[in-house]
Amino acid sequence: MNSFEEVNNWINSQIPNYQNNGVKAYRPNLNRMNSFNDFLGKPDKNFKKIHISGTNGKGSTAHLISSVLQESGYKVGLYTSPHLQCFTERIKINGVSIQKNYVIDFFHNNSTFIKENGLSFFEITVGMALKYFSSNKVDISIIEVGLGGRLDATNIIEKPEVVIITNIGMDHSNILGKTRGLIAKEKAGIIKNKVKVVIGERDNETENIFEEIAQNKKAEILWANSLNDFDYLSDLNGNYQIRNMKCAYLALTLLKDFNVSKKSISNGFLKTKINTGISCRWEKISENPEIIMDVTHNKEGFKYVVQQIRNQSFNKLHMVLGFVKDKNIDEIFKILPNNAFYYLCKPSIERGMSIKEIIPIIKKYQLNYLINSSPNEALGNARKNASDNDLIYVGGSTFICADLI
Repeated sequence: MNSFEEVNNWINSQIPNYQNNGVKAYRPNLNRMNSFNDFLGKPDKNFKKIHISGTNGKGSTAHLISSVLQESGYKVGLYTSPHLQCFTERIKINGVSIQKNYVIDFFHNNSTFIKENGLSFFEITVGMALKYFSSNKVDISIIEVGLGGRLDATNIIEKPEVVIITNIGMDHSNILGKTRGLIAKEKAGIIKNKVKVVIGERDNETENIFEEIAQNKKAEILWANSLNDFDYLSDLNGNYQIRNMKCAYLALTLLKDFNVSKKSISNGFLKTKINTGISCRWEKISENPEIIMDVTHNKEGFKYVVQQIRNQSFNKLHMVLGFVKDKNIDEIFKILPNNAFYYLCKPSIERGMSIKEIIPIIKKYQLNYLINSSPNEALGNARKNASDNDLIYVGGSTFICADLI
């Protein structure tokens, strides 16, 4: 395999990956990843790191931090997931995706180990990111957990500068646990000895769990939702971004050996899209009618989406929605507006939830809907039916957005 397309196709089709296959690709231990990291020479030891977990907002928080550090003059690695179009989006330095030639060389240099050890898609990309950041001598990297925390492939990194847990919701409860407390324990698995922890939301169900684990690790907790008089703004739209900005701000103030000014924080927050390339976070893609594209995909996220919609000025609401198989859509539709018109579609990936599974739920809540053969058809029908002063919301899954951009 000599071309990027060949390597990309092999990684995506031959190796199980959560983006396409869901729970089948989940590896409940770190043995392979630790072996791979050793094989690569433990590249994570060559740069400083910030580790981020949480149910919602971890991607936005990671990009906010990266933007500020870039504005401060640092060379910043950024590893996030999932991707929208190509997995190279997951691995960036100062907002620029990993070079395709590096991907080809990495595969050729490590393909024997990868194949013999049956590494997953996610394990490969984590190793690739760490090696890439090391080879390019980044000053610091922001590493986003893929799923959970304790057993996530990213959790082989040692001694991060700070750990962030944005919040705890019930997403992926089939893997992480059936209660918020159990999920909190999994996500708290990234807490390291004597490393300060920023937690986005303080609540009765998870507070004691975090405090007990942090105490055992001699790690101090800082609660981001306790921040008052916070007046920073961001180019990331959506009122809910204030929560992510508070997490990012606290983490930045905890960094040792980094000179980050208030001006850099302000400029970084305001230039997050430009500096990092993040997209589809309450992103306006068209006007007359206004079309919002958003990667929100679980109940906790949609609570904020519904609040945001209520703050908008429009005539009629059209919602283009599609989901993946492991989502509790009953809990989602329970809180969605009953005066909207829904355009149902299936994401073009194996994990996409069939419309047949959605129809009983949408009928249960007596919502008006139209079945569509694809996300493109769904958006097209929404455009046809909407007037200039209507609002079209597109979301339910990262992969619906990926199909449409």
